[in-house]
Amino acid sequence: MRILLVEDDAMIGQSLVRALGDEGYVVDWVQDGAAALEALASSVADYVLALLDWNLPRRSGLEVLQQLRAGGRALPVLMLTARDDTQDVVAGLDAGADDYLVKPFELSELKARIRSLARRGQGRASNVTRHGELEVDASKHSVLRAGEPVALTAREFALLCVLLEQPQTVRSRRQLEEHLYGWAHPVESNAVEVLIHALRRKLGPLSIENVRGVGWRLRETA
Repeated sequence: MRILLVEDDAMIGQSLVRALGDEGYVVDWVQDGAAALEALASSVADYVLALLDWNLPRRSGLEVLQQLRAGGRALPVLMLTARDDTQDVVAGLDAGADDYLVKPFELSELKARIRSLARRGQGRASNVTRHGELEVDASKHSVLRAGEPVALTAREFALLCVLLEQPQTVRSRRQLEEHLYGWAHPVESNAVEVLIHALRRKLGPLSIENVRGVGWRLRETA
């Protein structure tokens, strides 16, 4: 899943990119409000949510949020800020923020809030997704196949989660690349095919269907 991070503190930004990347998230990081609006306007990426700092250069996080909502964008937004005054919290939520986390915060809490917003955006009530004999737990990064654990890399897990969002929707190579690779990650021409091959080897050769000339989807279950 792809996340837009808007944070001007280099130390915080670098640590979040690294920590969330280890969880399999793809993080596009910008450091001011104007760059955030440009990224949201120009990027074809299907962001699952935005992590938005309040105090930013050029345009504040609140201004970014207000413009995002004025344009009709329903992208989930989690505000990250040192402002803990009740009036500030209310202002952020009323401007359209979906959640609010005060700095400093524990990384485990941030990850839990990201999972919560992702579930809400996908219309799910649980971190656990089931498809046929597969059971995937986003909070534990675990996969069971017919009750047996399957070890996946972070990127293999991310690809499986993308396919699970809408199992019968065919995803093209470009769509999958946009979910799995950020701006700073050059993509090899056969990168998606390599990941698909790895998943089929671990989940079964018939687990993922290739729709020739279009893309891939999870095979229908009986």
